Amino acid sequence: METNNLKTAIQGPLLIESAASIGNAIRRYRAEAGLTQEQLSRRTGIRRVYLSEMESGKETEQIKRLLALLHELGVSVTFDKAEWPLSRFAELDDLHSLVH
Repeated sequence: METNNLKTAIQGPLLIESAASIGNAIRRYRAEAGLTQEQLSRRTGIRRVYLSEMESGKETEQIKRLLALLHELGVSVTFDKAEWPLSRFAELDDLHSLVH
């Protein structure tokens, strides 16, 4: 249900201006890809807990520094759906399934 709300509520590129907007973008694109946090975690090597914190808008030190750098340089950033396949890490999911 939340996935449908995300798709219809937000269209087009997402302006990144805070930790919350980064989290919203990650959650949106993860949901559109049909992945759980656990699946995305395994595919990227990012701990699920950290992924959850990012999606909830937690301002980590890395995110705070990146946003400060962009702000100081006068640069705006938008996230938009890329044309490259997310399946790049699918082999890791397949291997994990075989081992467990």
